[in-house]
Amino acid sequence: MPVRYLIFLMVILAAPAANAQLYDVRGGTVNFDRKERDALKVQVEGSAVWTRDFWQSWLKDTYNIRLKGDGVFGVGKKDVLVAKQTPASSVSGKLIDLYSTITAPADTVAELAVFADLGSGSWINPDRTPSEYAALRTIVQSFAAAAQRKSYQEKVTEAEKQLRESEKEKEKLQKEITSLKANTTSNLAKIESLKQQNTANTAKSREDSVKVITTSKQIDLRTNQLQRRRDRLETLNRK
Repeated sequence: MPVRYLIFLMVILAAPAANAQLYDVRGGTVNFDRKERDALKVQVEGSAVWTRDFWQSWLKDTYNIRLKGDGVFGVGKKDVLVAKQTPASSVSGKLIDLYSTITAPADTVAELAVFADLGSGSWINPDRTPSEYAALRTIVQSFAAAAQRKSYQEKVTEAEKQLRESEKEKEKLQKEITSLKANTTSNLAKIESLKQQNTANTAKSREDSVKVITTSKQIDLRTNQLQRRRDRLETLNRK
């Protein structure tokens, strides 16, 4: 089995059991403009920032719907993203106002809530506008599936990156081990050579010590011999 699929399997198996409730679209309400509005909600794995960015890019790429609410360079950023009078033929044949909010119920979980106005205060509702409500649910469910794929793809990419880094670290350590072994072998050879040199030096030192004693005796003998000859010379010179 290719390494890529093994990594993907590991990522899936490592996912917490709580993920079973993620990516499941459910009905709910949100407070907007001081009133409760029917909304479709889904929780996805990721931060609120990650979910907000992907929701906007996914809507633009999939339905050509551009949400507003990010302000300019992040200044004036709003909690509610909105696409006013936007064509959403998959929901309604009329122009609609599409709203969404993203919150973070947990550090690694974000919740998307989507609700819409069909015009003149006619908000999408499971009872009054069941077909539009179902169509909006389909959009949110499709996003949830895309978010799940993207999340796992990013996990696979990160796992592959970590694997490459581990392989590089292993290769680096193996090279270091090889270098240390070679250095140790060289040092042991030097130590053995030094031991042999020390043994030879010790033997030579003993030999030289014996020669020193012999030479010292010769010096004493020749010193005495020289002194006698000087004395003899001095005697002859006095005659």
